[in-house]
Amino acid sequence: MQTLIFRTTAPFLAALMILFSIFVTLRGHNDPGGGFIGGLIAASAFMMYGIAAGVEYVRRALYFHPISVAAFGLVLSAASGLLSMFEAQPFMTSQWTFPTIMGVEVAISTPMFFDIGVYLVVMGSLTSIALKLEEE
Repeated sequence: MQTLIFRTTAPFLAALMILFSIFVTLRGHNDPGGGFIGGLIAASAFMMYGIAAGVEYVRRALYFHPISVAAFGLVLSAASGLLSMFEAQPFMTSQWTFPTIMGVEVAISTPMFFDIGVYLVVMGSLTSIALKLEEE
């Protein structure tokens, strides 16, 4: 795409879409949303940026190869299920902890890490496919 407006606004829209995808992912274990939808939003942000600027700019912005990101997400999702086995509970049983960070009680759970892993798998795999298609 060679339109000036699209090339100018695409980086800002992509950044907003990434922030929104993180928001959707982190609220997904309590409300509608989650890792899959967040990963789709993030992948579409990278696709849009790739159409506007080119594949080499997206690869530079990602820092890690998208397949490596997807592999790390798969390991993170599996590891979140294994934590319950250390507590002598069935695989994928939720584990919760409530630490106090700067005076605020924060709920940290294995479903949140599972959602983050799914987010990384979806974002990494779809971004890799889109970049490969865009190169050709």
